[in-house]
Formats: sequence, structure tokens, C-alpha cells
Amino acid sequence: MFKKPVDVKTVQRLSGADKKKLRRTAKERFPQASDADLDAILPPKGEITLAKYPNHALVYAIEGELPMIFNIDARGHDLFPTVYALWKVPHLLPAFTLKGGEVSRYVIGGADLMFPGISIPPEGFPSFEAGQPWAVKVPGNPAPIAVGITTMSSTEALKAGLRGKALRIVHYYRDMLWDSADGRYVPNDGFFEDIVVEDPNFVSTSQSPDSTEETTEATEATHDSEDAAVGTSDTADPGIQCEATEEITNGVNELKLPEDKSTEQAPDEKEHQNLTTEEIDSLLDKCLLQALYTSIKEKELPMPGSTLWSNHILPCRPPGVTLDIKKSSHKKLSKWLQSKSSSGLISAKEDKYKKEVILLGINRKHPDYVAFKPEKRVQEPVEHEKAVAESSVTKQLEVAEIYKPSSHVKPIFVAVKADMEKYYSASEASDIVFRYVEKENLVKPTDKAKVILDVTLCDALYKGAIKKGTAYPTEIHKKDLGSTFLKRMQVHHIVIRGTQEVIRKGAIKTIQIMTERRQGNKKMTRLSGLECFLMDPDSLASELQKKFACSTTTAELPGKKGQYEVLVQGGVIDDLAKHLVDHYGVPKRYIEVYDKTKR
Repeated sequence: MFKKPVDVKTVQRLSGADKKKLRRTAKERFPQASDADLDAILPPKGEITLAKYPNHALVYAIEGELPMIFNIDARGHDLFPTVYALWKVPHLLPAFTLKGGEVSRYVIGGADLMFPGISIPPEGFPSFEAGQPWAVKVPGNPAPIAVGITTMSSTEALKAGLRGKALRIVHYYRDMLWDSADGRYVPNDGFFEDIVVEDPNFVSTSQSPDSTEETTEATEATHDSEDAAVGTSDTADPGIQCEATEEITNGVNELKLPEDKSTEQAPDEKEHQNLTTEEIDSLLDKCLLQALYTSIKEKELPMPGSTLWSNHILPCRPPGVTLDIKKSSHKKLSKWLQSKSSSGLISAKEDKYKKEVILLGINRKHPDYVAFKPEKRVQEPVEHEKAVAESSVTKQLEVAEIYKPSSHVKPIFVAVKADMEKYYSASEASDIVFRYVEKENLVKPTDKAKVILDVTLCDALYKGAIKKGTAYPTEIHKKDLGSTFLKRMQVHHIVIRGTQEVIRKGAIKTIQIMTERRQGNKKMTRLSGLECFLMDPDSLASELQKKFACSTTTAELPGKKGQYEVLVQGGVIDDLAKHLVDHYGVPKRYIEVYDKTKR
């Protein structure tokens, strides 16, 4: 966001009312902040300035001093503290602690943060949602070095095996926003120690090439490459970035807040990375048996292989051990589970829709199961992960309408240089048209609530939609501009369940539940439309058979290839709808119920 130098468009003082509004918004955005904390970053009697940037960022600063808060969407709601603010109030945001210097040098170079580069505390990660602001720290130093946005929730992260991108970095130490402060210094006003303490976790330019290679090798032992811990920058030149990050890394060593008894240093992790293939295979089998004994319950079956791996197998590994299925003789999770199924320990099959192996049953009379003695260990991390997952049951499924630019609105996107191939949320799409209004200065001077329609904007909103002989409007109210613009775009929807993600054209279809009478006055419940929500009809039919103690079958809908319905014996219409909401997270508005047995 602030990697490249940009000139400020305008700078203005906030009025008293605007300062109060900013303070209220900051209080909502940072609920853990006390009034004293807000006073430190937004002094009640001090002047606050607002700087507007060409990239639509808004930066709020104490006049004549330091930038404290910024916003990246020009709306003023999604606020983020600068590192200056976090040095004054370190607990303003929750923070991820890095594993060490090889990760930190790339984060302070502007790269995104990946989960393998984060040190996991003994109690596990706290619960978090996607889109939340988090800070980044280094071990043993409470001074944050970067601020970012979470890209997934804690539940999704656990399901993904703590792989993938954790934070999209929007601001970091010594970027252009940090550099915009007069003097460009690290404050030393009682919040920092006068003595510079070298942090051994950082890479220094004084290191020899051999020591740097050793550090890199240690990092690669944790993940396949440096890109596994950080997302590399798309715009920076590799040679320039390397030189710059080495200089910046040395500067970070100066950051040191006073010691706080409440601040705990991240524990050293013991990682056993020199395991042979045979030892990894043995450890996999041991973790599976431990999970079958201690955490997997019959009522949770059938269970997707990804859930089995992230929620049950990984928590059973020894503390500090990195378990990588790719380094086993099986190479893939599906092949390993199928081998266990062939040996008779478990019953598993591949889902023909999701292309994923599903755990169906456990053979508790198998010799390996009978001979195994489960370990008694402290289960706090496992219990934490399960608590996070159980508290977010309805978050298993995420459904949202998204929009793709059509030919009607193409001139607007071209004018603001927006990507025509990208999918946009409703707020992002509305922001495009407001960017165009700002660029062309179309706000009506005599009425700030209305927008004047130039030829391009008028055609984008109304061409082809106005009846012949009817005059085109010359202005539109701001509150109607976004919704009118969305109607001219192509509607799509995105469905996310765990690690699965599907984008389809058109509005999302509903699940149909219908109860009807059969011969002999018996009731039968039909369930269709499951494919739209990434649900497997066969697995659900097997699950409902156990839940309702009745017979279930699946059948392909006539004339609709690839679409199936589940037939459930009995009138279970209400219980079935509740099960879809509670267990699968399907919003009630996407379930239609028809009871044909009522007269």
C-alpha cells in the first residue's frame, strides 16, 4: 500500500465533530483500547490532520508529529494503526510472532506473511475472522514491525493445515508511510530503551555469507522455500529489495519497548526435521491411531480427509514436530488413507464430486487398533482448536454475491484503471463508480448528496434501460448510485466450504426440501440443490440415515445431469432444515420448505 513514494493530494485539519467521529470509529475498530490508549494516539486537545493520497488512502496524524491511523478504502471505517501508534500502545492490535529473522527481513520489505513463518504459541492461535487487522512482532521484542489484514479465519486456517497466506501486509516499518514523519526517527520518549539491544533473531549485514546460508537452510527446513513463509512482492526488483531489506533489518534492531511482565517471549520450538521416510510413515500411523482413540467420535463420521488431517492428525503429533505428508512414502493424503483402508483399519472412499477421500468408519477390532496404547498427554492445544472450530460451525460455509464488469460499465472501469477480469464484492464495485465520480469531479456543487451524470456515467447506468421517448436523467442521488451501478454488472456468486471455493454465474439457487405423501399414506421428504453449497448427496444420505434412523437413497434429477436429490423416508422436513443450518452452516434464507402433506 505504501511501498512506492506518492505525493499527498490534500492535507486538512479535522473539525471537532470529525475528531469525535474518528475517535468513535477507532473505539469500534479497536475494542480492546481504553480511553487512555485512544488519548495517546488521538489527543483530545491536539490538532489532527487528514492527508488524502492518490491511492485513496487516508492518513490521520497528530499535527506536527507522527501519523497514527490510516484507512485504505477512502471510506473511513476500516482503520489501521501505524507502527508509530503501536509503539505507543502495543496491545492495540493482536499480533502474530514471527519465527525469526529470515521471515522478518521479508516482511519489512513489504512481502505478505504466510502461516509457516509464524511461531505458534503453546495454547494455539486465538480465534480470529478473515478481514481483521493484526500486527506482526519478532520474538522477544514487543515493538510491532508491520500491520496487515487476515486473509482467512482461524477455523479455515486449521482446516488448511496452517498453510497459505495469513496476513496481507498493508503497512510496515520504514515504508513510505513511516517515512512521511518529519525526522524519520524511532521515538525514544519513555516507551523505548536508550540502549540498543541486538536481536539475535534478525539477520544483520555484518553476517558472513556462510552464516546467512545456514540461517536460510534452517528456514527451508521449516518450509519448502522462503515464499512459504512470506508472499513475495510482485513489484520490487530482487536485487534492490535484497539491499533495502538488509538495511531495514539493521534498523529494526533499534526497536525496543520497555520490558513488560505481561509480555511473554515466544517459546523455542524443537523441530525434528531429520526424520527418515520410514520414521515419518511410522509417525503418521501413530498419529492416526492416537486420533482414532482420543478425538474422533462415531457421530462425526463420515468425515472429509482434510478435516481428519487438520483437526485430528496434526494435533496428535509430538510437540515441535513438523509432520509433512509429502515427505512420507505415500506423498499424498489420499493415498495414505486409501492404504489404511486397504489394510482394514478404516473404511474410506473417494468422493466423486469433491475428489477427496472421505473417512466412513473405524474398525476397532483391527489388530493394530487393539495393540495400540494411546499416550496420555496434555490436550490443551487440541481442545483450543476444537473449541475454535465448534464455536464457528456456521462459518463452515461462506456464500456471497460477487460482480463482474459488463460491457455497460466497461468505460467506468477503464477510466479509473480497474481490472476488468476481476470479481468484485458489492462494496468494491460501488467504490469503483465513486472513484470515477471523484476523478471527474461530478459531485453537484449546490447539493453534495447528488452526482451529476456526464455522458459516460449516464450511458453506463441507463443506456438500453430507458424506454424510447423518455428523457435520460441528468443527476442521481449518492445513495442510489451504488445499487444502480451494481444492476448493470454481471451477477455471480462464490461458495466457500473449508478449502473448497467455487464461483458460478448468476444468483445462488436455494435448497429445496419437500415432503409429500406416498402410497399407504406414508411420507417421503425430498432434498435437492445440495450441489450449489458443495455438499455431497451420498455422504449426506448416509449421515441422515444414522441421524433419523430411516432409509435414505440418492437419485439423479430427471433432465438435470450431475444434479441429485436425497430421498428420506418420513416427514422430517423441520428437523432436516435445522440440521442443514446447524451442521452445515447453510443460511436460512437459502432453504425453501414445501409441505404437501398439509391440506
